Amino acid sequence: MKPIILKHLTLAVASMVAVAILSLTGCNDFLDKEPLSKGSPEGYYKNEAHLSAATLKLYQDFMPQHKSWSFGTFGIDADTDNQANASSSDARFTKGNWQVPASGGGYEWNNVRNVNFTLKAALLNYETKAIGGSEANIRHYIGELYFLRAYAYFELLKQFGDLPIIDAPQPDELAALTEASKRKPCNEVARFILSDLDKAIEMMLPSGIDGNRNRLSPDAALVFKSRVALFMGTWLKNFKGTPFVPLGEGWPGAKSNEGYAFPSGSIDGEIKFFLTEAAKAGERVGDKYLGSLTRNTGIVPQNIADKNDYFYMFGAVDMKPYKDILMWRAYSETQGIKNNVEVAINHGNNGIGLTRSFVEGALMRDGLPTYANHDGFAYDDSSIARVRANADPRLFIFMKEPGQKNVFKNMSAPTTHYVETEDYPKILDSNSESSYGTGYSIRKGGTFDKALCGNGDGYTGCIVFRATEGLLNYMEAQYELTGSATGKVTTYWKAIREAAGFTGSAIDPQTTIAATQMERESLDWGAWTAGSLLTDATLYNIRRERRTELMAEGLRWMDLIRWRALDQMISTPYHIEGFHLWGTEMEAWYGSALKADGSSSANVSSRELSPYLRPYQKNMTATNEFRDGYTWHMAHYLSPLPIDQLQLTASDFKSPDKSVIYQNPYWPTVADHAAER
Repeated sequence: MKPIILKHLTLAVASMVAVAILSLTGCNDFLDKEPLSKGSPEGYYKNEAHLSAATLKLYQDFMPQHKSWSFGTFGIDADTDNQANASSSDARFTKGNWQVPASGGGYEWNNVRNVNFTLKAALLNYETKAIGGSEANIRHYIGELYFLRAYAYFELLKQFGDLPIIDAPQPDELAALTEASKRKPCNEVARFILSDLDKAIEMMLPSGIDGNRNRLSPDAALVFKSRVALFMGTWLKNFKGTPFVPLGEGWPGAKSNEGYAFPSGSIDGEIKFFLTEAAKAGERVGDKYLGSLTRNTGIVPQNIADKNDYFYMFGAVDMKPYKDILMWRAYSETQGIKNNVEVAINHGNNGIGLTRSFVEGALMRDGLPTYANHDGFAYDDSSIARVRANADPRLFIFMKEPGQKNVFKNMSAPTTHYVETEDYPKILDSNSESSYGTGYSIRKGGTFDKALCGNGDGYTGCIVFRATEGLLNYMEAQYELTGSATGKVTTYWKAIREAAGFTGSAIDPQTTIAATQMERESLDWGAWTAGSLLTDATLYNIRRERRTELMAEGLRWMDLIRWRALDQMISTPYHIEGFHLWGTEMEAWYGSALKADGSSSANVSSRELSPYLRPYQKNMTATNEFRDGYTWHMAHYLSPLPIDQLQLTASDFKSPDKSVIYQNPYWPTVADHAAER
């Protein structure tokens, strides 16, 4: 049985050393200089160039990137209350369609294994002075490896919670591998991640090793550290007492972690520890970049001379000039490393549109909620132009409007995949790549260069870390710790708003807080925790500021689960809505082409359901699993472990109930079965 176990067990690192080496050979010919069968770490990474290349390959394997045929990172927030996909949504919002997998399911350890192999080899050679080159550079690359392991671990932590902590390749021995598979409490995993990040920050060169900021730096690591610590601090706070946290009632890890005690003495101590770490890391970034945030002039360029750095920075080919972009991923025409973001920007965001919830949740230009009394104007969603007219300056520049001109460079470029003047949203288009799924679409991420508008011909950069996130992380963590929005919380908040383009009293968050009516904010999932609307308007508005500033940057799902913001859908289904179609001038845009009979061939939702377009209620037949709205199960805050992992770590290699690892809360230990609660 042992060879079979080692073939499949994801933690069998040592037996897969050759695989790890092969995964790095694409850009590192030096790895072929010794027989791969040796599997000996000390034979590799003998100079800083080797270590640099191997580390860079790991970047390419799992750091954020724009996928070739998609909306890139700007579509990651689909399947939340911020953005919706025209064609379908996620099975997690249905009853019974998300099931325990027999294998796979995201419980993959290749990234951790490969980093561990490289890190062990690098440390061994560094400690024996066997690596040639600059010691400062070598230390920096080792710091990058610590960061990359932390990054890989955080991706798993968000998905599965408790995890085994594996900090080195494991011996090819069944008992040791089984022991290493045991899951540790999620807060211990988060502490391990923070420890790796501290090492990374200490070892990396203060300004990074790459002047273009395409590689990591201590500042980028600090933003990520604040993200991880904020995640864990708020997760522990909002799930306190439940099976999703250590020692909570029904925690499935109780038996495996018998006698466990929190390092800080209590769960409240752990919450304080993580929030304090988040605040400290965010503050270091905030203090450094407070005066360097890229500013929104409020201009949507209508000729080539119009300038707005905030507008252009998210889709820049060269992001080096933007100092608050702490790390970004470069694409290249000459090297053939391209993406399709520019085409997606011009064709309905690849079917992914903003929701009514996001649009109505954004503030107006005076800093007040849409439902408040405004001086000289009122919120009006009877046309996209009216929605934009007095909107939050960020929404104003990024929301598309019919008749609006897109100013392109290189107009002589030979391609047709661009839109010079915005048309009515193509909500009836059956092609999901060009359909405007909700009627509301964005231009965030576009650089507006016609030469980049051919299919697969784009090479706009991909932002990995922005300094502004550090400020937002500090604000939330510090407020959670103290309950006070004074001092640097207010200073950072005002700086973000001023950079966003607000002016006058709208820069002051108290303007917003005083006008907030929580009962009017229920469409925003971020207004909820544990099934109840927040009563704290300040905390809610910190969440709101984060939502708008980070729109379409791929962080919304992480925020929603750590806030425990979905419980309310267990009893009350939620309907994703787009623009105000029925009874407005927008209905006339489509005229008799609208078909809203609920059949499988319907192209819009019925006016009887809502005056707003409901992208998942066009087809109201039994084949549409979302026809009754989004629902939720508590189990869905975490993914289920695949059954084969429970079997492979069982004493008889087949019975999940005899495994040394445990299933996540409310998920069964039988493949192809749905959540129990």
